Amino acid sequence: MVTPITATELLRELIRIPSVNPAFAEGNGAWAGEERVGRYLAGLARQAGLRVAWQSVGQGRRNLFVTLPARKRRHRRILLAPHLDTVGISEASQLEPEMTRGRIYGRGACDTKGSVAAMFQAMLQVASLPERPRDTEIQFVGLADEEHAQLGSRALAAKAPAADLAVVGEPTRLATVVAHKGVCWLRLETRGKAAHGSRPELGRNAILAMAQMVVALETGYAERLREKTHPLLGAPTVNVGIIRGGKQPNIVPDACSVRIDRRTLPQESVATVRKELMTIARETGVKIRIEDLRGRPGPALETDVTLPQVQEFLRSMNCRQGTGADYFCDAAILAEAGIPCVVFGPGDIAQAHTEREWIAERSLERGTGLLRRYLMAQP
Repeated sequence: MVTPITATELLRELIRIPSVNPAFAEGNGAWAGEERVGRYLAGLARQAGLRVAWQSVGQGRRNLFVTLPARKRRHRRILLAPHLDTVGISEASQLEPEMTRGRIYGRGACDTKGSVAAMFQAMLQVASLPERPRDTEIQFVGLADEEHAQLGSRALAAKAPAADLAVVGEPTRLATVVAHKGVCWLRLETRGKAAHGSRPELGRNAILAMAQMVVALETGYAERLREKTHPLLGAPTVNVGIIRGGKQPNIVPDACSVRIDRRTLPQESVATVRKELMTIARETGVKIRIEDLRGRPGPALETDVTLPQVQEFLRSMNCRQGTGADYFCDAAILAEAGIPCVVFGPGDIAQAHTEREWIAERSLERGTGLLRRYLMAQP
């Protein structure tokens, strides 16, 4: 095995190795799972003399741990935690990295194999330096399943690992994210009474009731949400993404459901959102049932920026303050386990999940250099 000598070369190899989250593999088992990427990185780590370990997080799913130990008994511990899985692939060409005008195209290029390459390469570079800090342990954790159920970060959090800081890899345009929104997906259902379409007055139309609820959600409720503000995250949001109801045109529908995406701020939870929705339903005169589709917490992140380890990271990134992100990621799961977290990585979230996903080579290599500088900084 030949060790890539730049983050760009490493990313090109990672793109060639499919690691589609099984939830999005659409029956193509040849592309599903993170195991191949994990084994490839483990091989590079062993070549570099680093310790390798695994954590099972589900059937055929594992987190990868690569550790560069400290040389002193008392030391700081830094986690570099990108995820190894990607969203689905529509055609095999997305597994062939393409270099065009300073951009690297391919599935996972920015979300988040770019972060994987930058973090792993920075770690390898530090490991090769005899003058690296003696009192710093670096652990690269390649997380499974971020794109679906966050099995990897939840399993890691359950171990409650001690760490001074976790740097979670996501495409942040090399900004330091210290807060991000949470997410909850809910299913709302209205019930009616079926009747023949020629005598609708004998039935009770569940779609009509849901339509009233949808209008209330997208108007009055959305306006109320805009009144809530967070200095880094702005306002929470609601989106009605799916609606289903009825069987055929000549039957009054007796059931209708919608699925909504609700992005939350710190201090909000599924329970508080449910309470808000029930209030909207009462005000609208609609009876609804609510089901939590995720069945697991998707909290918001809000890291204390006054923590010395966070300030140290900001200084290494030439930042005076952190920023916020609209999306949800593994950072909040790890933070709830007591690990201070920041989110950082090359690339732009605007390119994530797109058919022609790409990352700028300049961003990738600069991100690698910034991470190396941080890892080399004396605490």
